Amino acid sequence: MRETELHRIAELQAEVDQLKEAMASHAVVDQAIGMVVALGRVSPDEGWEILKEVSQHTNIKLRNIADLILVWGRRGDIPPDVRAALENSLDRHGPVQVPGAPRPAPAPSEAD
Repeated sequence: MRETELHRIAELQAEVDQLKEAMASHAVVDQAIGMVVALGRVSPDEGWEILKEVSQHTNIKLRNIADLILVWGRRGDIPPDVRAALENSLDRHGPVQVPGAPRPAPAPSEAD
């Protein structure tokens, strides 16, 4: 084989490896969006925005934020800075009443 053919094979293998990694990252991000949607009662588009905001506010790559959210879903632990950024973003984006959770009692009115 000529050197140019070997070089091209190496380039193609690197491209295949990058595509495999991109597909795996996409699946992780999609699963994390699903968790945010289910737990935060937001739309999928809002779930995507929330992941981006958390990533930007914590200076952690989005794929790593997605990993942390999936670990949180399995084990219940999440770094405090990520939790704070996630809570803040959820507060900005919509209802966060967990399905099935009791609703808070209405505040007493001043007329009572």
